[in-house]
Amino acid sequence: MDKMDNDSLRGVFEQLHAKIVKDVVDPDSVIDELLSLKVITRDDYRKLRQAQTSKNRCRDLLSLLYDSTHPETFIQLRLALRDEYPSIVKEIDKQLEQLPSETAQLQQLHLGQSTEGKFLLPLPAYNFS
Repeated sequence: MDKMDNDSLRGVFEQLHAKIVKDVVDPDSVIDELLSLKVITRDDYRKLRQAQTSKNRCRDLLSLLYDSTHPETFIQLRLALRDEYPSIVKEIDKQLEQLPSETAQLQQLHLGQSTEGKFLLPLPAYNFS
C-alpha cells in the first residue's frame, strides 16, 4: 500500500460503513483513543457516550468523523481499530489496494480525452538565437 491518504480512507470507511457498525461491538476504546489523539473533542466524547447502544455510538462516531476537519481523521481511526478489530483493518486495506493510484487515474484521464492530434502538454520553447 502506498502512502495512506486520509481522503481515500474516508471513502473506504464510507463504503464499509454498515459493516463497521455491525462488526465493531464496542467502540469505546476507539473513542477513547481518538480523544487522546485530539481527533475528537471532549464535547464530542460526552455526546458519543450518551448514545444508548454500542451500535449507535459507532454510528454517531462515524457521522462525526465524516464531518471532521482534522487532517488525519481516518488515518487515526484505522490505527485505533488495528488492535481490537484487525479483520476490519484488513478489509479497509484490501479496499484501499483496489483503488487506482493517482498516477493511474491521471493516465486514464489523459487516455479518455480526445487530443485531436494535439499534444496534451505544451512543448518547451527553444531559443536558437
